[in-house]
Amino acid sequence: MLSGIRRGALRSSMLGTSQCRYYSDKSLRPDQRPVEGTSGKDIQQAERTNAEPFHPFHERTRVFSGIQPTGVPHLGNYLGALRQWKLLHDNSAHPSLKGKQRPEQYFSVVDLHALTAEASGPDRFRLRKESYAALLAIGLKNTRETTLFFQSDVSYHTELMWILSTIASTGYLSRMTQWKSKLNLPDNANLDSEEATAKLKLGLFSYPVLQAADILLYQASLVPVGEDQLQHIEFARTLARGFNSHVRNSPDRGDVFRVPSATLSPAKRVMSLKRPTQKMSKSDPDPKSRILITDSYEEIHAKIRAAVTDSEPGISYDPERRPGVSNLIEILRHVTTISETPDAIAKDLQHMTMRGLKEMVADNIAECLSGIREKFLQLMDPGNKTLYEEVSIGAGKAERKAKSTMQEVRESLGLNTLTRRLDTPTIDEMEDADAESNTTDFDVDPIDPESNADDAQRREQAILEALQGISQTYAGSYRISSDRKGSSQKF
Repeated sequence: MLSGIRRGALRSSMLGTSQCRYYSDKSLRPDQRPVEGTSGKDIQQAERTNAEPFHPFHERTRVFSGIQPTGVPHLGNYLGALRQWKLLHDNSAHPSLKGKQRPEQYFSVVDLHALTAEASGPDRFRLRKESYAALLAIGLKNTRETTLFFQSDVSYHTELMWILSTIASTGYLSRMTQWKSKLNLPDNANLDSEEATAKLKLGLFSYPVLQAADILLYQASLVPVGEDQLQHIEFARTLARGFNSHVRNSPDRGDVFRVPSATLSPAKRVMSLKRPTQKMSKSDPDPKSRILITDSYEEIHAKIRAAVTDSEPGISYDPERRPGVSNLIEILRHVTTISETPDAIAKDLQHMTMRGLKEMVADNIAECLSGIREKFLQLMDPGNKTLYEEVSIGAGKAERKAKSTMQEVRESLGLNTLTRRLDTPTIDEMEDADAESNTTDFDVDPIDPESNADDAQRREQAILEALQGISQTYAGSYRISSDRKGSSQKF
């Protein structure tokens, strides 16, 4: 079906348009499926036609999602998470929701999590800035419904993490797989292993507690994640239920935290262009293994041309036998509006040459990412204030919501502040009171400078008593010499 079309486009009577989902002029909704704990009311599964009224899948809900500041995101980050962020952002501001309770989304650059990886201060600052600029470049910004912020700008994240850690189970944390994979340990490794305890740092081990604090702080109901993060979301759900039970000391007290649910992206994984059996990653030393969302048209084509495939003629989808070709088909499927299965796409393209497939994939990736590079470069310009303004706005919005949650958390624990009930004088008032006081530190008689020689002995005694008071106050050791009889006295 597709063999007769111009290479680099996907136009046919079945596929309709070559526009990628990101730039579709249709009102698109992320194709997400629920996991355990997700209500059907939260996610609408039925297909929507143009005649149907607009109902975003997360209407009347709050979404939280975060991304680590690794610099410019790659294609896998974009297809797996960031494109959904953009769709959520766009759909929440749809005109049909005017006057209704709109959905909300909190998107965070989780730079505190990134401290578990080594980086110099200047490098970390640059990566944080690039990550935030990339989010703005794909079309996100702070609005009434969307909050875009740095995790480190809101101190309540770490405060809530400590509170949650008092009820978190170390046994549960030890069964988590992420810290093991980060340390290249087997899945069955535990805290009894000498190798594990020698490598493991507390920050990496307690990573899921901070992640739970991120989610619960904003009372999120939905958390878009990849499959590798489902375990962490379930841990956050466990902590939310545990805390609610822990503080429910009266029948009329409601829950403090909303129990969140996870949603999975349809683009599960984008594999490396050089090692198609491994996930595309920024940690790969070969820059040709990944496509950055700011790559130019020429860079995208060069990387796709160099992508590892095989010498077998024709196109087919078989991830086990032909992982490179299958990865290109998956990428093509996700950067376009194609709704067909990978097998169906491969069958349509079975007579195409490998070179033709690569050109088609590269063209559609470039189209999907069109405009992002230019916007990113503008935002990174030192004279452009847009980025800094957005950071400030996002921090303020996130701070207000987090403060509201933490007030409820503190009250439930009896940690609500007492300062507003005390009539404590200010520092200025205390200094004024000291200035007006005529009291002295030492109870000695004042020395009259007009005294005659007959009073010399009394004056000398007063001085010695004053020095003795100083000695006692500062616990010092002073030797005071007296001209009279050449004596000396030590205090």
